[in-house]
Amino acid sequence: MTATPQQNTVAIAGGGLAGLAAGCALAEAGFRVTLLEKRPFLGGRASSYELPGTGEIVDNCQHVLLGCCTNLMDFYRRTGVEKKIRWYDELTFLEPGGRASVIGPSALPAPLHNSWSFLRAPMLGLVDKLSIAMALVALAPSLPADRGESFLQWLRRHGQTQAAIDRFWNPIMVSALNEELDRMSVPYAAQVIRESFMKSAAAGRMGVPCVPLTELYSAAGDYIRQRGGEVRLRSAVSGFQGAEEKVTVRGDGWTEEFDNLVLAMPFDGLARVLPESAEAAPLRKMLANFGSSPITAIHIWFDREISDLDHAVLLDRTIQWMFHKSRLIERRERGGGSYVELVVSSSKTLVEKSRAEIVELALSELREFFPGARDAQVVKSTVIKEVHATYSPRPGVDLYRPHAASPWERVFLAGDWTATGWPATMEGAVRSGYLAAEALAESAGSENAKFLIPDLAATGLMRWFE
Repeated sequence: MTATPQQNTVAIAGGGLAGLAAGCALAEAGFRVTLLEKRPFLGGRASSYELPGTGEIVDNCQHVLLGCCTNLMDFYRRTGVEKKIRWYDELTFLEPGGRASVIGPSALPAPLHNSWSFLRAPMLGLVDKLSIAMALVALAPSLPADRGESFLQWLRRHGQTQAAIDRFWNPIMVSALNEELDRMSVPYAAQVIRESFMKSAAAGRMGVPCVPLTELYSAAGDYIRQRGGEVRLRSAVSGFQGAEEKVTVRGDGWTEEFDNLVLAMPFDGLARVLPESAEAAPLRKMLANFGSSPITAIHIWFDREISDLDHAVLLDRTIQWMFHKSRLIERRERGGGSYVELVVSSSKTLVEKSRAEIVELALSELREFFPGARDAQVVKSTVIKEVHATYSPRPGVDLYRPHAASPWERVFLAGDWTATGWPATMEGAVRSGYLAAEALAESAGSENAKFLIPDLAATGLMRWFE
């Protein structure tokens, strides 16, 4: 006899976005959810903490979303935090010396909506812009297949100038996919460009949280509790045993049975909890094909305001983004100073550097872009390295991304590294949670348990390619 959702207990191992999305969806559908998170806070890699001795709340790394992130926005609406996102229609690209290029939409139909500002941008010459336009034309009809070549190889094969690669493709794609162009899958890169820059003006809008990340995602824990679920922090899952009727879940000093289990962990964390069994061997073999890529965030507080920009893309240097947190975070008293977070995606060159070396490098580069930083005094600083921030989206990795169903009937998989159809983004993580929730609900006999939100519809001329 199939248990009703109210009778069906679900353990979710992992309180990052994938686990929270699965937990919220299943709790809404009536399942009794117990979310198990090893850390003392929710959000996983999208979290924040208090900097010791300062009272400052810092995010482990700046996270942004785009208008095309339909499932992430649904998750925010579901948990009641959608108004905690500040939206921007324009991106400012800064060159060393401070010259700015502002890219934003016009009244032209997609995919031409950014073309007017792009043509006027001084960061690129006419030949560079024409080469980029030709590459966009090649990407418009459909996503290219993964033929084993890197996106850098694809760009060169499509006649991209070095300036186009350095000042357009590199800053956009490395930030989006957290990997170097020569290690990046062509379909992933093409998807980012088509979904966010070509399909519509709304798709390319950038959203930045205006509260610390832990505050943003703790609302999901409240959502689960309000629907009869439980959230257990500092409760790591160390193993499990799947059976026909129940799943036995183990932690440090505890064992508990549930009707179902969602393993919402990073790929390397999952590998550590899989049982040593013949059933697990194929999945373990798939996980061995994944690699990771790091992100580094540098937080610096100045005694005066160094810029009137909320954020900017920084060209030709190690630092890729500046987020002016003292202008972005709600309820923060500026007091005449600037708190900035500087982000370096795919930060392999910084992993072995000391905090002092990274801060010195960041200050040196920051002063090239912002004259106001040259005379400003540093009040405090910190560096956060996420050495295994995301999986590496290398060519061919899609062959090893598993679906939500696992080798065990009552165990399901979630995580941005699973087969979501999206790369390692917050949108991909939420999609994985919704897909796992759908697979579990269907297995439990729930009718019409659909959580995944369709992609944003194309507008303008891009409708021809839908």
